[in-house]
Amino acid sequence: MTYPAPIALVALTQRGAETALRAREILPSAVIYGKADRVTGADHTFDDTLACLRELYAQGWTVIGLCAAGILIRALAPLAADKWQDAPVLSVSEDGTMVVPLLGGHRGANSLATQLADGLGGTAAITTAGDRTLGFALDDPPAGWTLKTPQAVKSVTARLLAGETVTLRPECGDPSWPPKEVFQSVGPGEVPQVLITDRQVEPATGQVVLTPPSLAIGIGCERHAPADGLVDFVQSVLADTRLDPSAIAAIGTVDLKGDEAALKAVSQALDRPIRLFTAAELEALTPHLPNPSDVVFQEIGCHGVAEASALALAGRTARFVTEKRRSGPYTCAIARAQGASVDISAGRASGRLFVVGVGPGDAAYRTGAAARAILASDAVVGYRLYLDLAADLIGDKPVYESDLGAEEARAAKALALAAQGQTVSLVCSGDPGIYALATLVFELLAETQDRSLMAVDVEVVPGISAFQLAAARLGAPMGHDFCLISLSDLLTPVAAIRQRLAAAAQGDFVTAFYNPQSKRRRTLLPEAREVFLTQRPPTTPVALCRQLGRPEESVTVTTLQDFDPSVVDMFTLVVIGSSTTRAFDHAGTPRAFTPRGYADKRAQ
Repeated sequence: MTYPAPIALVALTQRGAETALRAREILPSAVIYGKADRVTGADHTFDDTLACLRELYAQGWTVIGLCAAGILIRALAPLAADKWQDAPVLSVSEDGTMVVPLLGGHRGANSLATQLADGLGGTAAITTAGDRTLGFALDDPPAGWTLKTPQAVKSVTARLLAGETVTLRPECGDPSWPPKEVFQSVGPGEVPQVLITDRQVEPATGQVVLTPPSLAIGIGCERHAPADGLVDFVQSVLADTRLDPSAIAAIGTVDLKGDEAALKAVSQALDRPIRLFTAAELEALTPHLPNPSDVVFQEIGCHGVAEASALALAGRTARFVTEKRRSGPYTCAIARAQGASVDISAGRASGRLFVVGVGPGDAAYRTGAAARAILASDAVVGYRLYLDLAADLIGDKPVYESDLGAEEARAAKALALAAQGQTVSLVCSGDPGIYALATLVFELLAETQDRSLMAVDVEVVPGISAFQLAAARLGAPMGHDFCLISLSDLLTPVAAIRQRLAAAAQGDFVTAFYNPQSKRRRTLLPEAREVFLTQRPPTTPVALCRQLGRPEESVTVTTLQDFDPSVVDMFTLVVIGSSTTRAFDHAGTPRAFTPRGYADKRAQ
C-alpha cells in the first residue's frame, strides 16, 4: 500500500525561507530546502537550483517553490508526463500572497494551493476551468474515490461550463459531492451522464463513472487457512454481487486474526488496509447482526466476525450488501455505508514497521522512499547519530533512542510500537540490510510466538551503503566481483573472520572492510593486510574512505605495501583492490577502477 509523498518547500532567498517557515506551520511534515549562499535556517541547502528541483521531483516529492513560476517551469518541464502522472508542483510568491499550482492540479496541487493560500492569507491562482467556475472537478474527486472513465471527463465538464444539462445518478458515496444543484437527476431506466456507483458497470459512451469507497468488507478465517483460497473466495463474492473492488474502503476482522497470512494476502490483493477489532468491540454490535453465531461466541467471545467487523467500519446504520457467506474455513460479509464514509480509522491497524536506510550522511544520498517512510511514521526509533541524519524528516514525532550497542533493544522497541497499531520507522545509516538492523528485526520475528508482533507489516526501505558511496567517489573499484567483510569480532568469532579474509584474498575479490578498527580492536586489520599481501601484488590499490557523505569526508588512495592500518578508525571504510584494479590521478582526484574485460573484447 502506498504512503504519502513527501513535501519539499524550496526557498531561493531568505524572505522566501521565512514564508517557507510559515508554510510549514500549515504543512508540518514539509522539509525546507534553501539556496546555500542565500538562505539560513533551512533543513537542507543546495547550490544548483535546477538540479535540486529536478532531483526532488524525480524522487516523487511534492515540490513547492518559494520562487517565480518560471524557474520551476524551466527546471521541471522536461520531466512532466501527463495530468494523471504529474506530481504536484506549486509556485508560491516570496511573501506568500500568491499560490499557483503548476502541475498535478487534480492530484492534490489545487487543494494544496487552497490550503496554503488560506493559511498564508494569500490567493490561490487555480486556473483549471472546472475548479474556477464550478467549484469542483470531476477528475479530482474526494480522497479514496476512483475515476473509472477519465477520458469522458473533458466533454462532460465542457457541457457543465456551457450551462447545458448534465444528468447525475448518485447511488452511494458522500451525498455532498459533487454538488447536486449543478446536475439534473434521472429517473429509473435512464442512462445518466455522470454515474456514482460501487457496482461493476459497463460505462455508456461518454459517461463519467466514479466509484466512492462506500463498502466495508468483514472477514473471518480459521487458523492458518490457505491465503490463495481466501483471495479467490473474496474475489468470487465481489464478482457474484457485481461489486467493484475499488469501492472497498477497508477490511475488518477480529484482532486475533491480525497475523493470518490469508488476511494479509487479501489486503495486498485489494490494496486496502486491515483494521482490527477486539472481541468486545465486535460483541457490542451483536443486536445488529443478521446471522449471530453462538459457536463463534464460544470460541472467541463475540457472536460474529465477518458481519460485525463490516458494521464496525461502515457504521451501525450501514446496510449489508452481502450477509455472511461461508466457504470452507472462510467467512465474508460486505456492508455499504449510508450517507457517510466508511470509517477507515475505526479499530486499530495491524501496525507497520519501516526499516529505513538513510544513507551515509548527506541528504542528497537519501532516497525519496526513505523520506516518505519517515514522514508517514507515527514514531521513529534509532541510535542518536542516525536519528540526527534524518532530523529534518522526523520533526516533532516521538523519538525512541538507545545506545550504540543496544541494537536488539532498538529492534524490539520498534516492533513493540508497531504491534500497538502505529506506523514506525527504525532508522539505520547506510542500507538497513548491510551490517544494520533489518536482519535483527527478522530474527526477532522468526523466534517470536507473539501474534501481535507477527501481525506487523514490515517493509525494508533500502539506502545507499558506505561501500557504494566509496565506489562512486573513487570511480568504479567495484566494477567487477567484490565482497564485504566486517572486521568487528563483537558478534562474529575471530576464526570466522580470518577464514573469510583468506577466502576473499584467494578469490581475488575487491574487498571492502566495514568496522575495520576501533580503539580496542587493533589486530585484525594488520592481519588482513598481511593475508592480502600473500595473494596480491604489493602495488594493489588500497582506498581509505573516511566520514563518507559528511563534511569531514576524505578519500585517499595508497598501495597495499604502503598501507598503514594504524591511521584507520571506525569512521573509515577500507577498500582493497583485486589484482586487476587500477588507480590513477584524474586531474588531482584519486581514482580507482576494476576492469571487467572490455579491453580484451575490443581486441578480438
